[in-house]
Amino acid sequence: MFTSGQLYFAGSFIVVFVIAMIYVYRKDLALHKKYYKGSYWILIAFLSFIAALFVVKFLTKDPS
Repeated sequence: MFTSGQLYFAGSFIVVFVIAMIYVYRKDLALHKKYYKGSYWILIAFLSFIAALFVVKFLTKDPS
């Protein structure tokens, strides 16, 4: 399906991308703490909403 060169490229791309994202996040950590206080509550609310959708889907599922 994929050649070995494509797999090597994908793997190296993922590793370099993750390293770059960690570097950039660490560099801006002070700004994140200053401007994004309380953003965890938004994440918790979003995940709760998604969980509620799955519960509603499971409860309204046709048993047959």
